[in-house]
Amino acid sequence: MAGAVQDEMARLNALPDTVNKEQLLFGINQGAVFEDIRIAHAKTISAMDLDGYAVGGLAVGETHEEMYRILDETVPYLPKEKPTYLMGVGTPANILEGVARGVDFFDCVYPTRNGRHGHVYTNHGKMNLFNQKYELDHRPIEEGCQCPACRSYSRAYIRHLLKAKEMLGMRLCVLHNLYFYNTMMEEIRDAIEAHRYEDYKAEKLEGMARGEN
Repeated sequence: MAGAVQDEMARLNALPDTVNKEQLLFGINQGAVFEDIRIAHAKTISAMDLDGYAVGGLAVGETHEEMYRILDETVPYLPKEKPTYLMGVGTPANILEGVARGVDFFDCVYPTRNGRHGHVYTNHGKMNLFNQKYELDHRPIEEGCQCPACRSYSRAYIRHLLKAKEMLGMRLCVLHNLYFYNTMMEEIRDAIEAHRYEDYKAEKLEGMARGEN
């Protein structure tokens, strides 16, 4: 079975009209919130020696606690030398906890979808720029942030754009969120390389738990 799947992938990559001829084949672990099913499936796909492995089905209504429990039980049965991908996740806290459990990369609509609704992520938690308290707040979304929104616009002005349904307001929020997520991932890599990830995670979570300023 494993060989047949990989042979078919190689055939598809070799087709003359294939745009990306170096596509990778990942095995996706499933099993809802049942540890025994997850572990059995992780063992099965691990034996296929694929390019990487994903954990799916944990962003469709499960609680964060259930997600972390399944990651704790499942990831140890996936090959450590191959990349591990957590599908559809998540908040900054989800990413920090996922990395601590052996996850290498993620994908999620949160930074863009929430940005379009005026929700922005910062090192002191998530802010809703529709809140009236930002009406006359001339600070950037986050002091010290170098994203295009924070370098040139205030919370008050972005709120005005959002309230006026101007597309620029949503775009600025999305730009800030993407910058925040990318910066956090750089910090995560640096912390891992410096062998201080647990300290970094604790500091980051503590700061975000303090709430808006």
